[in-house]
Amino acid sequence: MSWFDLGVNLLSSQFDSDREQVLARAHQAGISKLLLIASDLTETAHNQHWCSQHTACVSTAGVHPHQAEHIADDWLEQLRQLVAHPSVVAIGECGLDFNRNFSSQSAQVTVFSAQLALAQELQLPVYLHERDAFTTQIALLKEHHVRHGIAHCFTGNSDQLKAYLDLGLYIGITGWLCDERRNQELVAALQYLPLDRICLETDAPYLLPRTLQPKPKSRRNEPAFLLAIAQQVAKLKNITLEQLQQHCWHNSQTLLQQAGGAE
Repeated sequence: MSWFDLGVNLLSSQFDSDREQVLARAHQAGISKLLLIASDLTETAHNQHWCSQHTACVSTAGVHPHQAEHIADDWLEQLRQLVAHPSVVAIGECGLDFNRNFSSQSAQVTVFSAQLALAQELQLPVYLHERDAFTTQIALLKEHHVRHGIAHCFTGNSDQLKAYLDLGLYIGITGWLCDERRNQELVAALQYLPLDRICLETDAPYLLPRTLQPKPKSRRNEPAFLLAIAQQVAKLKNITLEQLQQHCWHNSQTLLQQAGGAE
């Protein structure tokens, strides 16, 4: 079975010593495509260089809300140029984070709105981050008529899930689902998630699935562990891994096909 990991921070320093081996282990585990997450324009460029040398990888391009106050005056023009690279299949990781507020809320809204407008102009999906800012985020998505994208690393409740689904968005499920200490709302919401809207992502090196056995000594997550998330989803949805794989692969391709991410 071929799987698509819809969210990997492959250029994280945690992978500096064995990045090629991480990719090789992913392929051995059946992970044949990976979407690399960009948090700023520098990481976008680095992702693009990697993707140019590794055809299994594609990338987002954008500015994370944490970086909203750390951008150049011409950041949007720079982003527009970066988006033209053939490896780019989505705008992001973009959104709002009112939990940590590493950038002011006003700056986050401004930068997020600009990226939503660019995504709409270029007809690209948005790769969305949200923490403690759901009401404002949904309002901005509606204001910009966003109908194409994914709620990355969704950890919310049933009402939030339904609101994203009503916009036509896909839902990214991570190892959060495998964490019995904090997954209760997500487990409850999963029953309302149709199979034609599920995408799986590791968010590696973060969110190591707690159900994974044996656990790596490093406690570092990596794309090869996507199957642990898939097993948890299949169990909770009462379907086979094969059924889940077929839906997730098709959903990932459909989400990204407008930008050339489907092959």
